Amino acid sequence: MATSAQLPTQVSPPEFALSPALPHQIGGAEVWAFPVLPDPDGLVLGPGADEASEVLGLDLLAALDAARATGRAGEVTTVPVAGPAEAASLVLLVGVGDGTVTDFRRAGAALARATKDRASVVTTLAAIAPDEGLAAFVVGAMLGSFSFHWRSTGPQERPVARIVLADVSDDGADDELARAIALGGAGWRSRALATVPANLKTPAWLADQAVEVGEAAGLTVQVWDEEQLRAEGFGGVLAVGGASANPPRLIRMDYTPRGATKKMPTVVLVGKGITFDTGGLDIKPSESMLTMKRDMSGGAAVIAAMAALRDVDCPVRVVGLVPAAENAISGSAMRPGDVITHWGGRTSEVNNTDAEGRLVLADAMAYAVSELKPAVLLDIATLTGAMKVSLGQWTGGYFANHEGLAAQVETAARESGENVWRMPLVKDYEEKVTSKIADGDNAAGGAGAITAALFLQHFAGDVPWAHIDFASAAESPADRHEWTAGPSGYGPRLLLSWLGSDDPLDGIA
Repeated sequence: MATSAQLPTQVSPPEFALSPALPHQIGGAEVWAFPVLPDPDGLVLGPGADEASEVLGLDLLAALDAARATGRAGEVTTVPVAGPAEAASLVLLVGVGDGTVTDFRRAGAALARATKDRASVVTTLAAIAPDEGLAAFVVGAMLGSFSFHWRSTGPQERPVARIVLADVSDDGADDELARAIALGGAGWRSRALATVPANLKTPAWLADQAVEVGEAAGLTVQVWDEEQLRAEGFGGVLAVGGASANPPRLIRMDYTPRGATKKMPTVVLVGKGITFDTGGLDIKPSESMLTMKRDMSGGAAVIAAMAALRDVDCPVRVVGLVPAAENAISGSAMRPGDVITHWGGRTSEVNNTDAEGRLVLADAMAYAVSELKPAVLLDIATLTGAMKVSLGQWTGGYFANHEGLAAQVETAARESGENVWRMPLVKDYEEKVTSKIADGDNAAGGAGAITAALFLQHFAGDVPWAHIDFASAAESPADRHEWTAGPSGYGPRLLLSWLGSDDPLDGIA
């Protein structure tokens, strides 16, 4: 069904540049920003601060003292300037805490928030960053700048247009910056897709976005419409999307690295793409529906990660699958008690129409195992409210049937800042996902996140498989570090940290 909604032009992330010079040596900057480090003898200012104090005639350490600054990561002390015309009009003193990679990510986000609607900022924060700290700073600055609007008058605020990383002359800094922009850009894209309202974001619209970004990234993209889904037996996707005026889609995105051979192994990513979730006939209460435009966040993570694989020089073949549907209510809705047949023939009894995500994922996973013969299968989804009960707001849960793959997920989470916690595949709960009349039951209840994973495990076969359920981390209630209020865009940084490593299949295949 066509929609008349049209998304206004959105803001873009800041541009970044490197310079070996100090801020006072770089002309035209509106803001200068310097790092603040805690020290046993008091706070210490980073490179360029002494020179800036002399040029501006200011005692910046005294400004910190007056503000009772602590130097904790992300703390910003603002110092207005009435100095020479060629100097900055504002100085920001930004805490970096213990100087960890996470601290620099948080400092980047804080700087971005403090410089919105500014033309440019020159900062030496990245000059003292540890290994991977420059990249973390850039990612934090990009994602801390994110905003979305649908106002007739345009956005209320804009990200700082340009961030210059001063006093940086490391030969590897260019490559680190390029990789950081790819990671931050993927997080931005995922967050933007999740934030778009569902009156525009239909399954067909989401597929169009995948085609657009996929082709720009040199990927091969294929989309199944509802007739092709029916002809090929994708019963889960069709059942979930059957009530909506906006029919379902299945999106496939293929990445092949340069120099690939026929023997090169394939990784398959599957992302849940429910563009709006009413709960179906087992309808959600109204307050639980308010965030359901972002129930396709797993699909957004896959689309965004696929589009950035070449930028992080992923060394293996990757296929991304996004089963996209709108779980609506009408006379053609799936009913409690219905039995559906998935791709490949396995059947599921539907005893809760609000447990729809596993039904669409199951189709895509079964197709992947049979047709793509992957060395690794990973699905990512906002799957269960139980995961938020288990882990709270900021950590995604994951399950794995292979220790090598679990180790890869853990490493990628640490490097990316997208936190995970391993959950158990408890065999004793297997009887809960067994139906009396079908092969499986989609509404086992009880330990909800675990039984959802056990349901999906049947569609992974013998393939090394991980399941990331980040319903816990999909929505940020307020601005916090690199997260902005609203859909979090969680996932692509973790996926790219894994797939962009030297050997993503180390310990697996």
